[in-house]
Amino acid sequence: MSFRALVLTQGADRKVAGAIETLEESRLPAGDVTVAVEYSTLNYKDGLVLTSGGGLVKTWPHVGGIDLAGTVEHSDNANFKPGDKVVLNGWRVGELHWGGYATRARVKGDWLVKLPSSISTKHAMAIGTAGYTSMLCVMALQKHGVRPESGEVLVTGAAGGVGSIAVAILARLGYLVVAATGRPQEINYLESLGAATVVERKELTEAPDRPLLSERYAGLVDTVSGVMFARALAQVKYGGAAAVCGLAGGAAFPGSILPFILRGVTVYGIDSVMLPKAQREEAWRRLAIDLPIDKLDSTIHEAGLSDLMTLAPRILKGEVRGRMLVDVNK
Repeated sequence: MSFRALVLTQGADRKVAGAIETLEESRLPAGDVTVAVEYSTLNYKDGLVLTSGGGLVKTWPHVGGIDLAGTVEHSDNANFKPGDKVVLNGWRVGELHWGGYATRARVKGDWLVKLPSSISTKHAMAIGTAGYTSMLCVMALQKHGVRPESGEVLVTGAAGGVGSIAVAILARLGYLVVAATGRPQEINYLESLGAATVVERKELTEAPDRPLLSERYAGLVDTVSGVMFARALAQVKYGGAAAVCGLAGGAAFPGSILPFILRGVTVYGIDSVMLPKAQREEAWRRLAIDLPIDKLDSTIHEAGLSDLMTLAPRILKGEVRGRMLVDVNK
């Protein structure tokens, strides 16, 4: 049986080229579950793979896509049977293992999560790694004890995939959300997701001139890092917390230890790639409850496999709003 895939190759100049090809099922990598993929998505990490490999891909040719959702076709894993609706995020799929930019995938069953009945495969990929990561951020703040009555929660990179869904979830749960974005044209969009206040990115793009600024935020969801994280961190209230999940602004930040030792601020590093299965299942259970699906629809832009090579540079430049849903059958 054959399937379609966006097959990537890397030339001597390290540039990546992609072409849609029809492949035999024998080309699929090892795994105990075969999934008929219906949807994937485009994330920042996918943009790296599609443009340069980003140092993430070790073997070429390659099929990218760190997310996929679809229906189990064949299973040698006791936990899954044909017809099950499943989602996969991370586990280095789309990097070291062929991913979701194909109409069929073969993976380890231990990497899959059965979808809650209220989430379709389409909505699962509208959520994707971005939304799943957003939920993990919110869960970390809640575990720390940040409650709606604690005060404002700042979300950086709020118009992006992670940020958009974090805003929607937090607002649904009753938090006062401050959304930071470098795209003032997205103010109405962010307010429609539930942001109480929208601040321009330039307010957070200068390194703090002192290690502690006036206390404002009970919690922080940071998707950017760099200078923006340093300035936001300096404004977190005593005993507050930050959930950190992105590095579009760079891996380093010009910060100080003082927020930690003088204000007792806690930073939670959010990893979505190798997270144990039980925690993944809990995040997807919570998404089915806490994410307003009607708000999610407004974040979606749809594309097909043939659009990905053009869209990849745009997501790296921060030019993609919300979630880019990929219909792999188009």
